[in-house]
Amino acid sequence: MMRPRARSHPWLMLAPSLGVWALFVFLPLGLAGYESLFSWDMLTEPTYVGGANYAALSGDGELLRILVRTLGFSALVVTGSMSLGLALALLLDRPGRLFGFVRGAIFSAYVVSWVAVALLWVLLLDPDSGIFAALLRAVGLPRIGFLTDPHTALVTLAGVTVWKITGYSLVVFLAGLRAVPKALHEAASLDGAGRFDRFRYVTWPVLKPTAAFVATTSLIVSFQAFDVVRIMTQGGPARATTLFVYAIYEQIFMNLSVGRASALAVVYFGVLAMLALLQLRAWRSQREEGGRA
Repeated sequence: MMRPRARSHPWLMLAPSLGVWALFVFLPLGLAGYESLFSWDMLTEPTYVGGANYAALSGDGELLRILVRTLGFSALVVTGSMSLGLALALLLDRPGRLFGFVRGAIFSAYVVSWVAVALLWVLLLDPDSGIFAALLRAVGLPRIGFLTDPHTALVTLAGVTVWKITGYSLVVFLAGLRAVPKALHEAASLDGAGRFDRFRYVTWPVLKPTAAFVATTSLIVSFQAFDVVRIMTQGGPARATTLFVYAIYEQIFMNLSVGRASALAVVYFGVLAMLALLQLRAWRSQREEGGRA
């Protein structure tokens, strides 16, 4: 006869994971919060300045510009990767070796390192010898500085990121589509529902939890963007692609300002946690409404 579970059993099972989180997430975050109260260039003794680092970042508008720029980049990445991943999942959710090969080819971009992807797209987008420049010349269109124009650089980086992570969205949405009961589609077809109506009223309600998961993970990936920025634009042109993680890198490795870098890291974690919580709350409210319906 099995003994009843004690309340401590779940916590004991979670203890190893919580220990890793405490050591590699919460402890560094606490140290960053502490160091954000000091002015330190790693060469001289730290000087306590209180909230001066936060005030300096917000006073000149740099923090707001970085936040708005990162949120815009994340919106493009999340929307693009989810839309393209879902469309490809609906198109490729079919048996056969050809469809399996195409699914594997799309997913292969996700497992390639960010550095390799960034270097590949730097070559493809080269304004003189890149393939896109050649295509523009072939059709008589003017030259476009994808990575040198402040108006297009951020959108270009978002497009590269979408290209890389769409395979992940595709695989997750494919798993969600396999969970949709075929009987529901058959019943909807018998009732005269077309393909769009079946997707809207049968497939999408079942896929909402999957979509919430993809949105949250894609948001985290977009907020962590660094390699593509460092290799493709170095935060330029005119700081048009200076996102949160790259701004932290700039402060600590270029400006030797540990305090401001730590302040940016604390704000970065707070914004990301708030957005993830908002997405989780929206998903829970939708699930509760679906359960009442």
